[in-house]
Amino acid sequence: MKLPAFRRRLLAWFDVRKRELPWRASRDPYRIWLSEVMLQQTRVAAVLPYYKRFLRLFPTVRALARAQQHAVLEAWAGLGYYSRARNLQRAAQEIVRRHRGKFPRTLDAALELPGVGRYTAAAVLSIAYGAPFAVLDGNVARVLARLGAVRGEVRAPARWRSLEAAAQHLLAPRAPGEWNQAMMELGATVCTPRAPACGDCPVAAYCRARALGLQEKVPAKRVKRSPENVLLAAAVLLDPQRRTLLVREQDGAAHELFSRMWQFPAVAAGRDAETALRRHMRDALGIETAHCLALPVARHAVTYRRVALLPFLFCVDELPSSRPADGGSGCCTALPLGEVERWPTSSATRKIARAALRGVARV
Repeated sequence: MKLPAFRRRLLAWFDVRKRELPWRASRDPYRIWLSEVMLQQTRVAAVLPYYKRFLRLFPTVRALARAQQHAVLEAWAGLGYYSRARNLQRAAQEIVRRHRGKFPRTLDAALELPGVGRYTAAAVLSIAYGAPFAVLDGNVARVLARLGAVRGEVRAPARWRSLEAAAQHLLAPRAPGEWNQAMMELGATVCTPRAPACGDCPVAAYCRARALGLQEKVPAKRVKRSPENVLLAAAVLLDPQRRTLLVREQDGAAHELFSRMWQFPAVAAGRDAETALRRHMRDALGIETAHCLALPVARHAVTYRRVALLPFLFCVDELPSSRPADGGSGCCTALPLGEVERWPTSSATRKIARAALRGVARV
């Protein structure tokens, strides 16, 4: 491969065909870092409104560092993978404390930040600072696998290391940030997993997979974990003022599936979901109540788990004593059922709240 010509073709294509995205209008490392974290396992279209709103609330790394965690999680609510938001704030606090409010310029220092791996560090350092580090994510790996007709699962450790070396070899040293974005853009818009648009590819002439007619077979599809079915029973307590109770569990499968955020009291259940839930309410909250209304099942998915959410509506004279929801000091809090979606809750909790609101009319 003639590297200079290859680089010129791809960079010229990117200059003309790149999508206009808000984080591309800035070299502010905070804005670039935020976009990279939000884009992990999330589509661009889904990220755009969250990105703009998050920056309005936390325009600088210092603003993010000093914010209340519940406010950060509330701004993130609906985007999923909430550990990203927690790590983002923890890293912001480290940047303020140890790096005078600036994203560090060295790879080693960047990798010490919570939630920052090799890909994120390389993206921020190359785009914001022009550092010569190549990125490797799923899109770039697919492009490289097709260029070299690399067979097999790209995530296999030895193969991934080989692709990292290939990415670094191809990197345009005078424009590493533009180059990394061009490679990612090519994988996202042209060299797609299915039906790659080879006719629109600026570097198709260099692609061994296309020359061998393997572009649909390379790279090999990732072997997915077998799905696991989970049933969660959730209690929606409702007092005469139409207030409900949210809790912050400390452990358990239900807590994990609610992204460690505010949730309705819930328990992983078997066939007799109502009995399991009543036992959990008695043991965890000291609540024993006779009548309840089973609400329609809501469906939810978390990675390989297929979750059936079975909510039960319990009408009570009084909610258990609660403490204010201040992002950390309280274990439970009472609030109007209609306001649950405004709190830092996972999409699973919001689905339960919607089912409960529909069920209230039947009480």
